[in-house]
This record gives sequence, C-alpha cells and structure tokens, in this order.
Amino acid sequence: MDILCGTAGWTDKSLIACERFYPRGCSTAEARLRYYASQFPLVGVDSSFYGVPSASNSQLWAERTPDGFTFNMKAFRLLTAHQTPRESLSMDIAAVMPDSRKKNLYYRDVPADVLDELWRRFREALDPLRRANRLGAILFQFPPWLTSAPEGIAHVEECAHRMTGYLVAVEFRNSSWLDERHRASTLDLLKAYDLLHVVMNAPEGVKNRAHTLWDVTNPELALVRLHGRNTATWNATGATSASVRFDYDYSNEELAELAGSISDIASRVARTHVIFNNCLEDQGQRNARMLMNLLLGDSPVATT
Repeated sequence: MDILCGTAGWTDKSLIACERFYPRGCSTAEARLRYYASQFPLVGVDSSFYGVPSASNSQLWAERTPDGFTFNMKAFRLLTAHQTPRESLSMDIAAVMPDSRKKNLYYRDVPADVLDELWRRFREALDPLRRANRLGAILFQFPPWLTSAPEGIAHVEECAHRMTGYLVAVEFRNSSWLDERHRASTLDLLKAYDLLHVVMNAPEGVKNRAHTLWDVTNPELALVRLHGRNTATWNATGATSASVRFDYDYSNEELAELAGSISDIASRVARTHVIFNNCLEDQGQRNARMLMNLLLGDSPVATT
C-alpha cells in the first residue's frame, strides 16, 4: 500500500523554538525545507489559506525538495467562503473591492471579475509544483457556516468547476454534511465531481466539525487529517495560534488504532496521504514518525 505521512507545515514558530526537530545550524528557510523533506515524503501547506501563494515560492519549494516529495496545498480562505481580512488580499485586488469600510470580506462580496482573477492567480501559483510532479491534493476546508443546504452545495460545485484538472480534497466543518440524513447524498456529490472526502480525526462531542467517516470517494487518493483530540481547545476563544488550538500528543495506543483504520482505507485506493495537524512544537513530527513505524509493522518502544 502506498501511504505517505507528514505534517501540516514545517515552519511553525513553536516547532522551531522547541529545538527538537531541526538539527543545530538548520536556520534558513531553504535548510529547514530540505531537512524536513529528508525526513518525510509529504507536507501540508497551511500558509496558502491565509494568503494567495506565489508561483515564485512554489518554484523554490520544487527546487528544494527531492523527486517523490509531495505538497498538499490548502485553498485560500476567501475561495472556501471563510471570512477574509482585507489586508490578506494583494494591494491591487483590495483596491477594487467594494465598501472599503468592511474589515472582513466574504465570497459573496467579491465582484465576478475579481473572483475570476483570484481563482486564476491561485491556480497559477500551483503550476510550478504541478510541473515538477510535487503537487498532491488541494485541500478545501469549508467553514462551519457552510451547510448542506442548496447554497452550500452550489459553492462546493463551483469550487469543483474552478479547479477542474486538479485533485481536490474536501473537509467539512458543519455536521450536516455527514450526518445520518445527508451522508449518502454528500458522498454522491463528491463522487460526481471526483472530489476527495477528507477523513478527519478530531475531538468527539464538539461543535464545528463534521462526523468522522472512514470512506473514500475517489479511487486515486484517500486523505486522512489528524487534528488531535483536545476538546478544551477545539473552539477556544483567544487562541494565539493554530498550534495552541491543536495541542495534542497522540499516544502510541491511539496511533496503533489509527494505523489499523488507515491501512484498511489504504487498501481501497491507489495512494493514501496522512497529515498530522497537531502542530504544537514537535508533536506532529514525532507522531508522524511513530505512525510510519507502526505502518511498517514496528512495535512502539514506549508510550508517549
């Protein structure tokens, strides 16, 4: 089975500050990416959610990683219907946006021609990775307020059309998409557009998450994202960073259980990607290494 494991990013401030992952002297952007790529075959890029990525950065990433390395890119927040601070837009785009008094913008606020340009720029930024065979899935993480109502379905369909030709993965944060009533229709929707259903591991019994469903909708790839199981911080207000929200260290027993589910789903697709999004310090990197060992049949030495 072709299973790649990695983490959501390689430059989190807490990861660098803990000084447990990068070797001494590994202090530049280039050195850190090269070292990360020597340890893992896959990474999830979260920075592209906060601002439209650039083709020049993508080119550098392609040059600094070996053949076989894969980047999963997160879609820019405005395209996924998240609230978007005006300052996260480029100056020329922000200048033509209506109602300059609004601090946050939504997809519905953007003129059609500006949307066309934003989509074009986002796809253009992916091209260097695509040409270098480094591009994996494009992750569309939809906000909690995007429900399975007709308006939500229409937006998912628009994203699928805009990204025709790319491998698009969908992670829902509203429970209506995968509840008992809508589960079958949601999976049918994803299959109709060759979209990947993201299997999400997250705290149970909290708001702002869809149900965990170990299923596949595209035979080419399965994507599993592990967010930790920290109920207290999942919807915490005032969190200073994503690493605080996803502060969780999976135990070896939990990873062994996940390894079984991952192996099972991997047997149903050509490739499987596993991304650890618990990004406080080196939690994700340590957990990813242990999971890789478990998937290879190695027994854990000690419980973390």
